[in-house]
Amino acid sequence: MKKLAVYFFLLSSGVFAQVPEGKQVISSLYIYDMATGKSEMILKEDRHFEAPNWSPDGTFLLINSEGKLEKISPTGENLGFLNTGPIQRANNDHGYSFDGKTLFISSGKPDVERGGSYIYKVAAEGGNPTLITPLSPSYWHGVSPDGKDIVYCAPRNGNYDIYKMSVNGGEEIRLTSEESLDDGPEYSPDGKYIYINSYRTGMMQIWRIKPDGSDPEQMTFDNHSNWFAHISPNNKVATIITYLEDQKEGHPFGRQVKLRLLDLETKEVTDLTEEFYGGQGTINVPSWNPEGTKFAYVRYGLKDL
Repeated sequence: MKKLAVYFFLLSSGVFAQVPEGKQVISSLYIYDMATGKSEMILKEDRHFEAPNWSPDGTFLLINSEGKLEKISPTGENLGFLNTGPIQRANNDHGYSFDGKTLFISSGKPDVERGGSYIYKVAAEGGNPTLITPLSPSYWHGVSPDGKDIVYCAPRNGNYDIYKMSVNGGEEIRLTSEESLDDGPEYSPDGKYIYINSYRTGMMQIWRIKPDGSDPEQMTFDNHSNWFAHISPNNKVATIITYLEDQKEGHPFGRQVKLRLLDLETKEVTDLTEEFYGGQGTINVPSWNPEGTKFAYVRYGLKDL
């Protein structure tokens, strides 16, 4: 057996990916069609990329790789990089406002040599980003439907909790205060809830809270580790990523996972995909198309160097 070496990528919630020594990551971009119940691979490359968003006009997918944001057509053609000025250390937490005018990026600062994740905003077509959060690390995950507030995950007291802030910066408002990890906040399209994943019961499950952090309500109840509820534009269902084995508070790369559909009214969960090799980077951020008929995600593989 080869000795394992740990390679570090700056990732959401401070979790780190692990890749065996002597191996290279293969990344495959898929689109799942809700009508057919099938996934189609549109891009496969011998490199690490992750976290697809779907552009608000439906013309491209946005992925991150090596700190840069790239545009990929829905049929897999590389359309070039999105201009983000001096912000070139993006991690896998990025996404668009509901009106499609603004892109939010979690990234290191160009003047900070290592680590750090700050939240920036930039015009959807690209440009020079504006810093929103002065404190690091801050990992963007959602924006309110009215475009006024962002929600994000951050460790401000030695523990990761959910925070809210105006898109123009200002006061940081803490929404959760559990001793365990809370992560992945995302607004529902009607603005009534913020969906999160939380380890507060000793198993990572999907929850939802009101926009002020009140009335926590558990949404999943099984023995799997469930992360990142991404709400469909119809506000009726959400995709979630499920680790088949309990990962405690971790969201690692390179595990057996599957994607499932959560009914937001009945709380019923159904499988969408078979098991595959994935995890961190597969579906960290909102990835539905504008019509809510398809969503994008990434599967991974390994090959010898």
